[in-house]
Amino acid sequence: MKSVDYYFTPVSPWTYLGHARFVEIARRHRAAVAVKPIDLGRVFPVSGGLALKDRAPQRRSYRLVELARWSKYLGIALNLHPAHFPVRAELASRWILAAVEQGTDAALDLALAFGRAVWAEERNIAERDTLAAIATAHGLDVAALDERANAPDIATRYAMLTQEAIDRGIFGAPTYVAGGEMFWGQDRLDFLDRELAK
Repeated sequence: MKSVDYYFTPVSPWTYLGHARFVEIARRHRAAVAVKPIDLGRVFPVSGGLALKDRAPQRRSYRLVELARWSKYLGIALNLHPAHFPVRAELASRWILAAVEQGTDAALDLALAFGRAVWAEERNIAERDTLAAIATAHGLDVAALDERANAPDIATRYAMLTQEAIDRGIFGAPTYVAGGEMFWGQDRLDFLDRELAK
């Protein structure tokens, strides 16, 4: 069976913009998806990346142009200046990892919903009550997610996936790995589609 390792953070606007298309591509090719949220705060320092606040003004300005351009092109609602960004991603990432235990589809649906919460709904996904409300709306077992998300082994898995990403040379999100090739960014999904079609 074909497979894709999906490295992302739920607070990335690029992850949010590409997520639905990625899921459609993976399903169309019947590719198994390994859901791998990572901590970009650990990835950036060892890969030459900078937090948004530390980037040059020209780069920050052009980022907004590209986000608006892609949002319009894809027809996906996106607030360029959301109320809750930057926002810590760890708790939401651990909820996604806990959701994997309820099924890959559940985890993927939750990842999209968390991204939408930040970039289109002005919600704070660093808060447990926000995550619980979103999970409830998606028909997931919130009590189980809450318990598992706070378990030590889930925190360890999050850290291990982040180190795995670093070891594989991943430097940003979203990154898709298939057929031994890395595809960085939602604007590389056409190439991923071609790889899975082989």
